[in-house]
Amino acid sequence: MNRQELESALKKAGLKRNDIVLLHSSLLSLGEFEGGPDDVIDAFLRVLGPKGTLVVPVFGALGILTETVKKRKSAVVSTAPVGTLAAIGGKAKEICADHWECETAHGEGTPYLKIADLGGYVCLLGVDQDRNTTLHSIEALLKLPYLSDTTATVTPKKGKPKTKTWKYYPGPHRDFIGLDKLFREAGIMRTSSVGNAVVRLIKAREMIDLGLELGKKDPAFVLCDNPSCADCVKQRAAIFSNRIANHESFRLSASSRLAGYYVPEIIDKLKAVGIHAVELDYVQGLSAVTLPAEKLAAVCSELTAAGIEISALRIPVIPSDTDKMLSAVKGAGIERLILPLPRYPETLEKISDAGLRFSLVNTQETTVDLNRLLMPIRKKHSCCTTFNPVNFVRANEHPFLYSWHVGRFIKCIGQLDLVDAKWDMTPTPLAGGNAEIKELISIIRCHHYKGWFTLGGGAPYPGTLKDAVNNFTNLLDNI
Repeated sequence: MNRQELESALKKAGLKRNDIVLLHSSLLSLGEFEGGPDDVIDAFLRVLGPKGTLVVPVFGALGILTETVKKRKSAVVSTAPVGTLAAIGGKAKEICADHWECETAHGEGTPYLKIADLGGYVCLLGVDQDRNTTLHSIEALLKLPYLSDTTATVTPKKGKPKTKTWKYYPGPHRDFIGLDKLFREAGIMRTSSVGNAVVRLIKAREMIDLGLELGKKDPAFVLCDNPSCADCVKQRAAIFSNRIANHESFRLSASSRLAGYYVPEIIDKLKAVGIHAVELDYVQGLSAVTLPAEKLAAVCSELTAAGIEISALRIPVIPSDTDKMLSAVKGAGIERLILPLPRYPETLEKISDAGLRFSLVNTQETTVDLNRLLMPIRKKHSCCTTFNPVNFVRANEHPFLYSWHVGRFIKCIGQLDLVDAKWDMTPTPLAGGNAEIKELISIIRCHHYKGWFTLGGGAPYPGTLKDAVNNFTNLLDNI
């Protein structure tokens, strides 16, 4: 193929005079070509004409064609040191102007959005959607929670070098190639061939609008489902964490038993799903409250050093040596206990005197008995209740239709255990048993509840922590 044949092929692909096109390219993809990279660029410029504009990314080693454009005397280079572009043609200055002053490298006001607003195209010559930088513009416009800030030094044309931070900057792996099928099905992308190269020509504005629609429905729309892809696992976790932190009033934790066996595993599993708090119930198969004081302190230290908050220590049975237990708890820095109704009132006195908060959980009491036992305690102590729906199932009660309403728990609830089971106590996924957990979640969220929801709290969950998070997310999506 020579330059004239390339010009003809580009026209057949859909390019015409006065067009604006952002080119991502591979020279090698053309196959045998008579001439060098300058001839390829000349072919594009001749098709576009003097009023058209050719734009290329120049923020890294992106191929010889981009460098060829950048080195030309007529090229205008955008002013930002991140997401930088070079352009030749009638709109080059307009497109590249003031890039460094934008809040983001790819979003509002940047050359990428200007190209879209001017009716421009994205052209992928011998490369796939993974090279389509304008897809980062969609992420920036959506302000997706896995994006981060980036800082670099910029030197304005008239001024001294200065340090600037750009928000919503892209990071690691994306599954942009998964969008190719969607673009074809939506009819916004023309695909043809030039030489040996596959050419994709996409109207930038239509692509951005479709991406925004997809991203609003699913913030993970450009992340892959590969569980071995650490980048996408981490970014999905950031999406879930942001959802809980910024769109829900409750706080979310998970039981250490559900998260893992050893502490490093517990930390890794929590971070992988975007949960930053853990309730200590079992560690290495042992009740956490039975650990020696130095071991309990070491566990808590390791968790907090990893950025994991300890929401509570769950005590299945109150030890006879309460003083020893409280000394270990305070030494470990734990501030909140979840415990069954104590046999002796002085136990709660000691806990209060130690400056610890506590929440009393139903174990096998009926609602009527529980209220009767709690009444004198509430008169003396400022405490809340942990509502365990599985234990009300154990007491042969309907947790929502009966226990919740008769016990008037909305006045005193400090935690809802996110667990479920059938009447025969077989553990089930959430909303798969008789614990009426979906109804409980729904009514509690109506009250702008600021207490804890704890996955796997106080009962086994029949699956992994990831399964539980997916289960819980599905419930939230359908309430």
